Amino acid sequence: MKKDLSLSLSERDKKHLWHPLTQHKLSPEMLAIVKAKGAVLYDEAGKEYIDGISSWYTAMYGHCNETITSKVAAQMTQLDQVVFSGFTHRPAIELSEALINILPSNQEKLFFSDNGSTATEIGIKMALQYHHNLRNDRKVMMAFEEGFHGDTFGAMSVSGLSVYNGAFEEHFIEVVRLPVPTGDNNEAVLKRLEALIESHRIAGFIYEPLVQGAAAMKMHDPAGLDAILKRCAENDIITVADEVMTGFGKTGKNFASEYLENQPDIICLSKALTAGLLPMAVTSCSQKIYDAFYSEDIAKGLFHGHTYTANPLACTAALAGIELLNSDEMQQHIRRIEKGHEQFRAKLESHPKVKNIRQLGVIFAFELDVEMERYGNLRNQLFQHFMEQGVFLRPLGNTIYILAPYITSEEQMQKIYTSVELALEKF
Repeated sequence: MKKDLSLSLSERDKKHLWHPLTQHKLSPEMLAIVKAKGAVLYDEAGKEYIDGISSWYTAMYGHCNETITSKVAAQMTQLDQVVFSGFTHRPAIELSEALINILPSNQEKLFFSDNGSTATEIGIKMALQYHHNLRNDRKVMMAFEEGFHGDTFGAMSVSGLSVYNGAFEEHFIEVVRLPVPTGDNNEAVLKRLEALIESHRIAGFIYEPLVQGAAAMKMHDPAGLDAILKRCAENDIITVADEVMTGFGKTGKNFASEYLENQPDIICLSKALTAGLLPMAVTSCSQKIYDAFYSEDIAKGLFHGHTYTANPLACTAALAGIELLNSDEMQQHIRRIEKGHEQFRAKLESHPKVKNIRQLGVIFAFELDVEMERYGNLRNQLFQHFMEQGVFLRPLGNTIYILAPYITSEEQMQKIYTSVELALEKF
């Protein structure tokens, strides 16, 4: 069958493509993006959109960053792909060294996979198999209420957003849930934790440190989380920090875990790991975790693998991204956006339609306080408003959030802020 070149890309898309997180009967047409550069996306009609969410928090150094693309292009002529079982290569080794240099000091070993969901899946498997290998009768995972950790079965099991999970819940591993500590409820959360430890054989605790992304950028109290992690360590509950969203500078530090005294046993990374260029993930762990798998018994190994594990091109992109993150210029960009958010926050503080403003690093969010029933699907109307303004923001219900690339200019950030102010006037 010949393709009909008279049709637009959006029209051709509808013939065969099934998009993620999409009910196609309600969203019949996708917008075709033909180019991206810096903080800007371009559609097939030539319209520009400032990428205010870094394409799901990945392209933090800007789209098609020449520092990254040039290094990946050079790597393509040297080594494109090789099996990572029985082989190794320079990009993976150099990336491991670079990551260990910026990860919390207790992290020692890295396990590669393909995406954020597999990173957390592996973290869950590490926690469960750690106890299995040590012959501890612990088979229950613990997670926060409203957490989100991905779409594979283990990741879905520990996620608390039912819209993702409804058809599969009878197949899940056993999970108990803990409220997030907000500061006001820290004592009650610890009491709940003690009760769960007493009543369940908990193997591991998986959590998004300080910011729950899919739960509309809800933020929780560092001291409260620290107390939970300390109690888990005292009970040999393996702690798994899902830094897929929060990692690589977004919170103002390389990782959100750096705000805490108690460090996780396992850390899950993806998204900005490869700067939005190629898919890859890493699950890092402490020596304690690795040692529980190190044995003459082959069955105690971690039998998890992906064809493109530690792909040399993805490793090269990640290594270039870390070099950019560590640069003075990129750190100045991060501070500049943080300051801009602080000024915008001050501007919105007394607005009657704004509630629960929150910010951590370059992550900025608030709820639009309106009668949602008046607007039908408020989220879709907000999305269309921003796109008409030439700004790509993706509201979560009535939550508006901004997580733009670090290189977004002051003028571009002002356009994002103005589009939000116009939304407050319109809705």
